[in-house]
Amino acid sequence: MRSVVQRVKRASVTVNGERVGQISAGLLVLLGFRPEDGENDLNWLVDKLVGLRIFEDEEGKMNLSVLDVGGEILVVSQFTLYGDCRSGKRPSFTSAAPSELAKTLYERSLEELRSHGVKVETGVFQAQMDVELINDGPVTLLLDSEKKF
Repeated sequence: MRSVVQRVKRASVTVNGERVGQISAGLLVLLGFRPEDGENDLNWLVDKLVGLRIFEDEEGKMNLSVLDVGGEILVVSQFTLYGDCRSGKRPSFTSAAPSELAKTLYERSLEELRSHGVKVETGVFQAQMDVELINDGPVTLLLDSEKKF
């Protein structure tokens, strides 16, 4: 599993002119899957997301998690995170999970995040989405369950 995590002041997702997900302060998580991903990858990523200490404490140090600050999480499926641009000018997406598997992993990820008591909003799987955010910091991190970066 691979994700781009952004600390946000607010974020939202719109599909066909209708706002389908919206959060105030918290994390915007763009989330992609590969065919080999399973429960271990899912558990690693969820644990990392809810425990990342990227919110400032009273001394201004990044020392608090989304749980500590009562933040929210907006999760948007993003198969393009597995786009391979090494050859040619057009990305190859052969490393991305097939949509049926990706949807299952996406839904399981949402369940697991919610099980930690975090408010979780979403986009619409496989939809063309407009994502708006106010990045706080900016703070943007890359996570990969294979730990490639």
